[in-house]
Amino acid sequence: MEILRTILAAVALALGMSDAVVAEPIIIDHVTLIDGTGRPTRPDMAVVADGGRFTLVGPSSLAQAIPGRRIDGRGRYLIPGLMDIHIHLAGFSRAGKSWVPSSKPQTDGAWTIDRKAGEQALASFLYAGVTTVLDVGNLPENILPLRTDERAGKILAPHIFATGNLVTYPGSHGTDIAINVTSWPEAKAQLQAQFDTQHPDVQKITYDDEGWGSRPLIPILPKELLQHIIEFYNDHGVRTMVHVSNESRAREAIYSGVDTLAHTPIQGPVTEAFVNVVAAKQIPMASTMTIGDNYSRVHEHPEFLDQPLYAATMDPKERARLKKIAAEGGETALAGSKPLYQRSWRLWMKTQTPILQDNLRRIDAAGGVIAAGTDASNGAATQRELELLAEAGIPPLEIIKIATFNGARFLGKQEQMGSIEEGKTADAVLLSADPTADINNCKTIVAVMKAGEFIDESKLPLAGGARSRRLP
Repeated sequence: MEILRTILAAVALALGMSDAVVAEPIIIDHVTLIDGTGRPTRPDMAVVADGGRFTLVGPSSLAQAIPGRRIDGRGRYLIPGLMDIHIHLAGFSRAGKSWVPSSKPQTDGAWTIDRKAGEQALASFLYAGVTTVLDVGNLPENILPLRTDERAGKILAPHIFATGNLVTYPGSHGTDIAINVTSWPEAKAQLQAQFDTQHPDVQKITYDDEGWGSRPLIPILPKELLQHIIEFYNDHGVRTMVHVSNESRAREAIYSGVDTLAHTPIQGPVTEAFVNVVAAKQIPMASTMTIGDNYSRVHEHPEFLDQPLYAATMDPKERARLKKIAAEGGETALAGSKPLYQRSWRLWMKTQTPILQDNLRRIDAAGGVIAAGTDASNGAATQRELELLAEAGIPPLEIIKIATFNGARFLGKQEQMGSIEEGKTADAVLLSADPTADINNCKTIVAVMKAGEFIDESKLPLAGGARSRRLP
């Protein structure tokens, strides 16, 4: 290892890179390891990160002779970097109104991109221990330049995977940020253009006629067209995910060949047959409880906005705005809708979230693949998703798997990332308290590592203002 490092340094000098620094290995020693696979906790372990990957994971005795930066892990706990596999990154709006999913296209003015808001949202994820995000519907002009810059190392951000434009039927869910298709093979040219210009990592399709809660019935993508779209993207090497909200549409999507579900059914308790199907087929699905839970939480418990993660990652003006809405008895759900619909949507989500939690618990217990996703745009929300999974009765060790390894399975990247195993991307979070005792201990962050390097929190453009670096 030292010989290779010497050679690399010599090459850097020969190329005139006088300021080049060959990063030394990082050894986290005598740490308690929770590797993300669901295996039991292992004490007194050493984890070595070098060249962006984990190169050794084993008993501390194996790492004593390895040179590099050594971090004392005594009394600390190491988990993989968290993943949020269902976000819609902030940073795009129309006429001053942020985007919300709708079957009615926003037409007031042109789309506006706020690069700063996007970078702040990405920083919030890193600060909260989230090292990977999947954006599942956005303006390409907002998310794709950020993805490019993240991969080039130009911005501090988690690993970004993205859809770009989603795909749907005119007037259906998310139509205003979608490639709207009506028939096959006519749609093929539209999809090819999207694939060629946006290079989706995972392609999201919406398949929902709504007509539930406070949402009226809307057009839905024909099932045969759904099948063609799935086949097109799979033929191009791209995994697909489908937005659904009930068991019936989820089953249709599964038997149309979809790879993952953007949501777990929420409209009612799923049948045992559905639990068996998704477990047998190992169809990953996102948990997405925080989006609905948040409406009542702001209304009933706005004090959560003063928790350290929210204070650090949200603009003080936005926190004050939400508190004012709560104090005045207002609503945050279904922005732009009638007050009756807003109130009803909040109450419907409050009623149905326990049903969703029970669905998640049952699917997980049967061996299904639940992955943590929030349908939000803030790292603090990801931590809230873990709390809601715990409230569902899922054990903390399993929640960590849901928020790490299962996220990698959702992406089809489980061989490259998502757990602390040799050869995988070195994403990790060092904690000061045991998350298997209490999932809230995932907030006791000592350091965040992305691709083998510790994040310097003082350099993160956090909306709540500058913060000190956690690990000297």
